[in-house]
Amino acid sequence: MPRRNDLALALALVVASVAATALIDSEPPYRALGGLGLALAVASALCLAWRQVAPLPVLAATCALVVVNAVAGYAPTIVQWPAWIATFTVFAGYGWGHRLVGSAFTVLAVAGYAVFDAAPVGATEVFGVTMCFLISTVAGDAARTRRAYAEAERARVLAEERTRLARELHDALGHAVNVMVMQAGVGRRVFDDNPAFAREALEHIETVGRDALGELDRLLRVVHGDDPPPDLTALAAQVRAAGRELRLSAADLDVGPGTARAVSRIVQEAVTNALRHTEGGRIDVELTRVGDDVVLEVVNEARHLPAPTPGRGLVNMRERARLEGGTFEAGPFDGGFRVRATLPARP
Repeated sequence: MPRRNDLALALALVVASVAATALIDSEPPYRALGGLGLALAVASALCLAWRQVAPLPVLAATCALVVVNAVAGYAPTIVQWPAWIATFTVFAGYGWGHRLVGSAFTVLAVAGYAVFDAAPVGATEVFGVTMCFLISTVAGDAARTRRAYAEAERARVLAEERTRLARELHDALGHAVNVMVMQAGVGRRVFDDNPAFAREALEHIETVGRDALGELDRLLRVVHGDDPPPDLTALAAQVRAAGRELRLSAADLDVGPGTARAVSRIVQEAVTNALRHTEGGRIDVELTRVGDDVVLEVVNEARHLPAPTPGRGLVNMRERARLEGGTFEAGPFDGGFRVRATLPARP
């Protein structure tokens, strides 16, 4: 079936052909545009209704009508334009195989026009035909290149969005699961001696689990822009409830939403790593403003750090800082492990 926009183009050219027949007077040696000349122009225009459905047959038909028009003794003024549009279509949407066949059709049509045209074909006509061919092919190739670039860009954006959602899932649920495991361990160890504390640990596990379900629900709505960053105060309370000391020093800073989200997620991931890889030691989270930047430091005090294990934590934190135009560094020091990120307050 013809596409709607192609059908509209074909009908517009039909109207233009009828108008041109009424307004343009053919000069010798060409015949006056009568019923046959109008029929050839209308048929050529109507072929364009299928230009994207069957591009090569449409180009062959329009090129053949150019030759028939020349044999009939009519000027090529009207009948040639559908052929050039069909040439553009082939070069805009298809590869070199179609292009070579389409170029052959066009060359044959030009040759037939040169042989059968009622007027002598001179340098002016050759120049005009050459320019029309170049414009049709170059414009078609440019359209194809632009469309390919747009498709590649859409694929890149989709891949980045999938990566971002995977990172969000890792950061949010990874932290929740680690806190739940720690609290379950505490509850198991004190269950016999301190049932009240064990019951409190179970309540915290339930709370963190509900928060994790909330994060999953947020990820389902993230494409709509409803993406609030995690609350650092609530995060600190969860860690303290799990039995780890956490000191939070974060002034009320005026930062952009992207920076706020990145800071919160980096803190969440850094604290999650501290809970996962060390059994004790204070965790210090400090957030300060230095000029136009926000500096975040998360320090985990630990006497003996375990051997590093492969994971996504540091990779995710570094990528979050990079996407906001900032820098990230992390590594052990004498007495623990430090994560430091510097982000522009308002990128």
